[in-house]
Amino acid sequence: MATISAALVKELRERTGAGMMECKAALTEANGDIEAAIEAMRKSGQAKAAKRSGRTAAEGVIVIRVAADGKKAVMVEVNCETDFVAKDTNFLAFADAVAAAALAGSAKDAAALAAESLPDAGMTVESAREALIAKIGENIQVRRLIRFDAAVGQIYSYRHGTRIGVLIELVGGHETLGRDLAMHIAASNPLYVTADEVPPETLAKEREIFKAQALASGKPNAIADKMVEGRVRKFFEEVTLVGQPFVKNPEQSVGDLLKQAGASVRRFARLEVGEGIEKKVENFAEEVMAQVRAS
Repeated sequence: MATISAALVKELRERTGAGMMECKAALTEANGDIEAAIEAMRKSGQAKAAKRSGRTAAEGVIVIRVAADGKKAVMVEVNCETDFVAKDTNFLAFADAVAAAALAGSAKDAAALAAESLPDAGMTVESAREALIAKIGENIQVRRLIRFDAAVGQIYSYRHGTRIGVLIELVGGHETLGRDLAMHIAASNPLYVTADEVPPETLAKEREIFKAQALASGKPNAIADKMVEGRVRKFFEEVTLVGQPFVKNPEQSVGDLLKQAGASVRRFARLEVGEGIEKKVENFAEEVMAQVRAS
């Protein structure tokens, strides 16, 4: 029997888009013959899903599951190609099942989640994904998983429609405050809880930019330094949760709201469907002209 190398499995994955275990099994069955493995996968329907793996999947949904005791939660982004499929009952059922599997399991990221079993489905997340692609005819991806375990406080959540989701762990306070803060995060998109969480290199870069801007405006060095400190304070107000004006009462900062309630935020996470994915813009006229030139 031929030795199935990791490089061979990688090549088959790249050529078919199928899962690692499926590729290894196909290569083993084909005694290491990659072309025979591809043919077998096409016959079994796995390659049908693979053909669509290169398409941009920038639509989809965010699904959240929080344990009954509020001490554990997951948030999953599941993508598809079109808004139409994002509303399809089969797609939504798959996304819900993936989130349920994530909460029941221990996967730390989307890659590990692929091997988890779907509740009552008798198949893995990856197998169900491939079956759904074959059924729907669009590229489906489980792109991101956020997991909160062993919460010190209580975990609250908010989902804006189906495209933005937030998890927040609140120590102290109450349910209404937790939900209000989750809504605030969905709307205002802070990057950190407090200024202490801002990476030193990020802050150093911002200071450098602010200093250059101040000097370019003709201010003396001493004045420029004071301007930099003012702009750094403004920067913290913009990027930290506690520094931002509370969306329900802009006269009050989130930090003041928390202090008033005797509460603190331990962590939060925000996901938005498709963020960071560059969508391909189709231009039918250019496509036709390119074909004419080629002919």
